[in-house]
Amino acid sequence: MTSTRLNKKIADAGITSRRKAEQLILDGRVSVNDKTVTELATKVTDKDKVTVDGVVITKEEPVHLLYYKPTGEISASEDDKKRETVIDAFDDIDARLYPVGRLDYDTSGILLVTNDGEFTQLMTHPKYEMKKTYRAKIDGILLRHQQDEMRRGIKLDDGMTAPCELKVIRDKVGKDMIVEITIHEGRNRQVRRMFEHYGLKVNKLTRIRFDFLTLEGLKEGDYRYLKPHEVKKLISNAQQSR
Repeated sequence: MTSTRLNKKIADAGITSRRKAEQLILDGRVSVNDKTVTELATKVTDKDKVTVDGVVITKEEPVHLLYYKPTGEISASEDDKKRETVIDAFDDIDARLYPVGRLDYDTSGILLVTNDGEFTQLMTHPKYEMKKTYRAKIDGILLRHQQDEMRRGIKLDDGMTAPCELKVIRDKVGKDMIVEITIHEGRNRQVRRMFEHYGLKVNKLTRIRFDFLTLEGLKEGDYRYLKPHEVKKLISNAQQSR
């Protein structure tokens, strides 16, 4: 009988991503056949009973959603401060959903939501270099030489950024500059910090593209199911980027 790593088993059940499943194991919240397990290398089969926080897990049918996240929502399944989370928008879907990666509280735009751990791994792990495009409205002007520096990579407090794509959409005197920036990294508040590096404040930030996916046809707070061919294309693109 085929065995699989415990964290993958948990992710396949739609509990959380594989990386977060590892933390559940380390925290002693996972049991196999009624015995608490904290060893990350543990493997299980379909005959083993796996529980998380006392609840037996079962494999769910995969769900893949594209959500137009508004500002003012936490990119998490739950929040200890009882703030509104992105998952609150999916009360009508009977699945244990969680966001794929995150968007900051004050950032809107495309956020993938799923219960598929393998899919999440491919979409979020740095080695797969999935491209995300943001439209930023900034208070000030990013000069030409600064644009070139940003494209090549700049040094932030957590290291050099990878090369990015940068396109100026609006650059008129008396109006906020609008810039589109495409990155494949996922550092905390990275886009805002890149502009802050030059003393520029981002007044509005929206993620308008994730790989080939766009917000077309959606309003803030809306979502749609990804089509099977879209899921396959995302997975293929991730695997080819390695």
